[in-house]
Amino acid sequence: MVMSKPVICIGSALVDELFHAAGEILLATTSNAVIHRTAGGVARNIAHQLALLDVPVQLISVFGKDKDGEWLSAVSQMAGVGLDAAITSGDHTGRYTGILHANGSLFAAFLTNPVDHLITAAYLQSRQDLLFTASFLLADANLNADTIEWLLAFSRVTSIPLIIETVSVPHAAKLAPLDLRGLYMITPNEDELRMLCPRGFSSVDAQTQALKDKGVEHTWLHSGANGSIIFSRDKVLSLNAPVLDVVDCTGAGDGSVTGFLLGKYLGKDDLECLKIAHTLAAEILQVNGAIATHLDRQKLLTQVHHYFPGI
Repeated sequence: MVMSKPVICIGSALVDELFHAAGEILLATTSNAVIHRTAGGVARNIAHQLALLDVPVQLISVFGKDKDGEWLSAVSQMAGVGLDAAITSGDHTGRYTGILHANGSLFAAFLTNPVDHLITAAYLQSRQDLLFTASFLLADANLNADTIEWLLAFSRVTSIPLIIETVSVPHAAKLAPLDLRGLYMITPNEDELRMLCPRGFSSVDAQTQALKDKGVEHTWLHSGANGSIIFSRDKVLSLNAPVLDVVDCTGAGDGSVTGFLLGKYLGKDDLECLKIAHTLAAEILQVNGAIATHLDRQKLLTQVHHYFPGI
């Protein structure tokens, strides 16, 4: 059954500056590179891609009161993202700077984001009328811990499923002390998964079991080229990643979450959602930037059969 209520994405909107090394990156000296500037931010990326796939979506984020903020806001609105509860701040717009190896993999990244603290629990409470309309809530871990805690409680009370995108190892660490009871899904990689669990849980099985014991319904473990696994209360579901030539790794994780949400929006089962997720991530890995602007919904669903024939 296709849902009609919007997905509401809550979190960062950033300018992405990506430096693609022309060859081997040499330490403590100059390396030649090509730079690409694109719209970014985890929550914003997911909202943007969902809108391009004809999923109704609202973005609660912060745009600086500067040219970058105006540009990010305009790019998002042109894609079809609703900004009814977005915040405009006098601070400058956040920036993500990624240094990429020649093969497109990430060497290092830097984040400057002075405005995410403005998305407070009190602000979200003031916009509850909008949040009540959601089919899914998506929060990225750039948010303050107390804001995420409020969203967890809101999700438990309303039964609106919440997905938390862990973003990075430091961001995942701040989620570990939170009450995760009733959380629909969390989406770590292996390094982030370790940060979510108390010390002493050394294996993936033990770590995902610890999250189940804390009340998480689904832990979606992302393993890059090795695919991903969803650990649920009653089953484990895995899927390989397509083999391909990577152009830019930026946004592939955001794309996979977007694909999963599209699947849920269309009423697909978890395996179909996972195939759509891996397909969209694969398409994003083959372009510069975090958004697959060349895809609409039908093209994406057709590509699923290309990457996963007979599954």
